Amino acid sequence: QVQLVESGGGLVQAGGSLRLSCAASGQTFSRYAMGWFRQAPGKEREFVAAISRFGVSRLFADSVKGRFAISRDNTKNTAYLQMNSLRPEDTAVYYCNLALSTATMTTPLNAWGQGTLVTVSS
Repeated sequence: QVQLVESGGGLVQAGGSLRLSCAASGQTFSRYAMGWFRQAPGKEREFVAAISRFGVSRLFADSVKGRFAISRDNTKNTAYLQMNSLRPEDTAVYYCNLALSTATMTTPLNAWGQGTLVTVSS
């Protein structure tokens, strides 16, 4: 199993930006599509964004389209989520995970990690 560690969360004012990172262990990173998910207090975990193995394809939840960007650096075994124009409703714990393709990101392969908390103040 690929080990994933999320980082980069924090407290930011509405309208601000944050960049999250997802560092993967091992040498198989480029075999997988990567995805970001989030779970707000009292709500179920939801899909945010996904990127294909070599970054050709990207998917976004409607709620973040035009504000968030996903990228990856296969030389660094790291995926990123750039979050701009943040809103209080973006407050959540953000998790990364992986799948064989972006099409199967609804059923990611890894157990969930600890995530990184993003808090957006109004």
